[in-house]
Amino acid sequence: MGTRRKSARSAIGCHAIGTIRTGFTRAAGTPVQPVFARDARGEVVVDERYATALDDVDGFERVWLIYWMDRAGPFAARVVPFRDTREHGLFSTRSPVRPNPIGLSAVRLLRRDGCVLHVADVDVLDGTPLLDIKPYVPEFDAHPASKAGWLEVARMGMETADDRFHGGLCELTNSPRKNR
Repeated sequence: MGTRRKSARSAIGCHAIGTIRTGFTRAAGTPVQPVFARDARGEVVVDERYATALDDVDGFERVWLIYWMDRAGPFAARVVPFRDTREHGLFSTRSPVRPNPIGLSAVRLLRRDGCVLHVADVDVLDGTPLLDIKPYVPEFDAHPASKAGWLEVARMGMETADDRFHGGLCELTNSPRKNR
């Protein structure tokens, strides 16, 4: 109890554990969420040193992919999200222009071949650095009766991205992103 932790800022560090391979090479035309990916296929190529960490993952229908959105544009505190025409605070959206451009997608796991996970419903750009994989557990992760804020009113039909949030190359480092 008497030991103090280092500040969170100085203790944070992460590195890629693999790469996400998809058919999406540009932001424009990429699904804005896995639910709109409509069976789009991809591969999650995990570094060999993490092979044992993949044991038992094939028992799950879905997995969470946590990744670094390396081609997202600079941080913006307010954005016009894909599914609305009005500006909103960044943290009330799924926009990629975040202080730490971390992405999260629940994808369908088709099969595992060694260090490669074959997935569907993927909404990620090809070559995206993978940070982590977690199992999707409906009992823990699904809350269908939850309120959805401004999305409950907006309900626009946009299902694929345009280029509004991309254009930069964000380094995967331990330093915080600058507010540009």
